[in-house]
Amino acid sequence: MVPLTAHPEILRLVVFVGLFVVLAFCEHRWPRRALTVSKPRRWLANLAIVGLDTLAARLVLPLAPFALAVHCEARGWGLFNLFHVAGALELVASLLLLDLLIYWQHRLFHRKLLFWRLHRMHHSDLDLDVSSGTRFHPIEIILSLLIKMAAVALLGISPLAILLFEILLNATSMFSHANLRLPLALDRWLRLVVVTPDMHRVHHSVIVRETNSNFGFNLPWWDWIFGSYTAQPREGHDGMQIGLKEWRNQDELGLWPLLRIPFVPTPGRKTP
Repeated sequence: MVPLTAHPEILRLVVFVGLFVVLAFCEHRWPRRALTVSKPRRWLANLAIVGLDTLAARLVLPLAPFALAVHCEARGWGLFNLFHVAGALELVASLLLLDLLIYWQHRLFHRKLLFWRLHRMHHSDLDLDVSSGTRFHPIEIILSLLIKMAAVALLGISPLAILLFEILLNATSMFSHANLRLPLALDRWLRLVVVTPDMHRVHHSVIVRETNSNFGFNLPWWDWIFGSYTAQPREGHDGMQIGLKEWRNQDELGLWPLLRIPFVPTPGRKTP
């Protein structure tokens, strides 16, 4: 049997494309909200950003977190290797610690102006759907990769753990941004173990207090523990306004304007 780590890029691509198609179909069949702007224009920009993110990551950081994990494992670097933490314990600990790291990274990107200028491109989307889960500025993607690589080197995270985490992160990002109507009872149970679309949608509200809540990508637990959880939007999911108050014109949200967002003067508040 071929191990999961034998062809990591192919595995990630297959999971990404497969889940994207499934979620896109489910959104079409069971939409949560009516879209407010042109879907083809948004998807063209959002998917073009995916290509630019991939290209930027390959050019700037040819040594990806997975490759670094292989390197560290072979040389016994990192705390888990030093203390011989392996198997299921290392896998579970790595997934939990990486998810906690991404939670605090997300909060940092909202709190500090330099990082918020990058991250606000993600929040400028005027609708939310599966494509929104891929909409991150290339510079933010590179910074996020550097943070994960630092964690891999420090902890000695195994190649399998980092591969599974990156697959889960991509999958849950697309799922949590999906314009998908789930039965309320199912949503209530699901959000005990994973961030659901209704939970994460609150985070994309134009209301600042709601924007500064529900930072989790995979697990909802960190928002509960660190006091950043908001159960429902003030205006309800059908009535809430998504995006940023400063960017409401779709003509200003094409690919090139999106890439320029970190470098243009903030038309309103500095941080959310």
